[in-house]
Amino acid sequence: MFKIQKWNPFSISLYIAATLVTLSQALTISSVPKPIDSSGWPYKFPAKEHCSKCGLCETTLVRHVTEACAFLDEGMSKIDRIPNYSSLTTQTLEHQTHQRGRHEFESERSVNNKKRADESRFGVMTRPMLLAKGIGLEDAQWTGCVTSIALSMLECNMVDAVVCIASSSSWSDPEPILARTTGDVLRGRGVKPALAPSLKVLDKVIDDPSIRRLLFCGVGCAVQAFRSIQHLLKLEQVYVLGTNCADNSPNPTAAQNFIQRGIGIDPSQVRGYEFMADFSVHVKVMGDTYIKKPYFCLPSDLAAQSIAPSCLACFDYTNALADVVIGYMAAPLSTGGNMDTSYQTLTIRNSRGEQMIQAALDRSRLQLGPEAIGYGASHEDLTLATVTADGIVQNMIGEDKPKPSMPLWLGNIIASFLAFIGPRGVDFARYSIDYHILRNYLHVLSYFGEEYALRSLPQYAWDIVNHYENTYDAFRILSDQVKAKSTRKKR
Repeated sequence: MFKIQKWNPFSISLYIAATLVTLSQALTISSVPKPIDSSGWPYKFPAKEHCSKCGLCETTLVRHVTEACAFLDEGMSKIDRIPNYSSLTTQTLEHQTHQRGRHEFESERSVNNKKRADESRFGVMTRPMLLAKGIGLEDAQWTGCVTSIALSMLECNMVDAVVCIASSSSWSDPEPILARTTGDVLRGRGVKPALAPSLKVLDKVIDDPSIRRLLFCGVGCAVQAFRSIQHLLKLEQVYVLGTNCADNSPNPTAAQNFIQRGIGIDPSQVRGYEFMADFSVHVKVMGDTYIKKPYFCLPSDLAAQSIAPSCLACFDYTNALADVVIGYMAAPLSTGGNMDTSYQTLTIRNSRGEQMIQAALDRSRLQLGPEAIGYGASHEDLTLATVTADGIVQNMIGEDKPKPSMPLWLGNIIASFLAFIGPRGVDFARYSIDYHILRNYLHVLSYFGEEYALRSLPQYAWDIVNHYENTYDAFRILSDQVKAKSTRKKR
């Protein structure tokens, strides 16, 4: 027989209290969002195949992905167009970050016409783009401008920690780290050509009360997500050091395949590579020597294998929401054209950015050069020719037969000719920006349809698209062809 236990009022009270505590703990645990397992990337992530693997979904901040992600809903239009989210302020992200947008100019006293024209493509600036070099840093891919600034800020106690990307096992395998020492920061040297989950370490920042001031280093899509949630970190000060970025590989294997198949060398011998302004890919190999191959000599179907879909839907090449941006697209090549002796470009967007650069100058880790300039060459005809001939664009309109690669001798002649008479410096930067925006606009049209393109492109991207559609019949016809063949996948 069952034994019936007698309960007194005191026992009942204790039982109820214990039950309430247990329920409260269970509710608290269940209210903590569960990060998405990275092994499920990309299809278990909200942006699916267009997820840039920024790392936000791999943290407890995953609940904010809808309003933070650069590839969901309004996408990158949140940079400079008012989003339709009641949970956000009515300011654009650009205005929230810099206290003004690129379409809102300061007084005539501080901003000249030249800077106004540059801002339409390059974003908010406190002064025109400069050239710069890192000082005294070995084993960097370029001269180490990014690492030099991060080291300086940590050494002079401007920040308690730095979020950056190190290499896990090879040059192509990115690993996000929370750097607390100069040794940690130095692990971040070099460009990692595959998608990198920079935000994955943010739970460590949240859980560490000793971190009150943070430097976040990242590319445009990661910076947009970071800016959208940085207020949730409850930090005293936040700085963002960005890089120009275009066409990352979806994973380390794809990056290695690009080297193996495109350049024809063993990936294990590589230390880094970059698409340079002389219309060639420069590959730094062991022993700090370089192998260079013209763009035109790469297999025509290689781009589709080597570029992440998220990069084809990106419109923030210039990293609009960073305080400081380091790149190379408007910088001249040094004699010999090698990365580790050439200037990089430096864009300062606000007062925090000015403080960051001053810290590096004070510690003699950064050398500022002259203003980045153009040479008067038009870039638009070359932009249109590049977009029209692009293998990815050709696939969109049904021209999916791979074309034979150009012979190396001919490719070298054409690359040298274009480098001599074509756009250079700031003119080359404009060419590169326009090409990527037009190609990516066509990708969004093809994959998602016109409705999503209308709501997801930033205004500065629309300005460029509209200019080419209104000026060049060839681009308008190409755009109509892509619309007609659009798969129109719902977003």
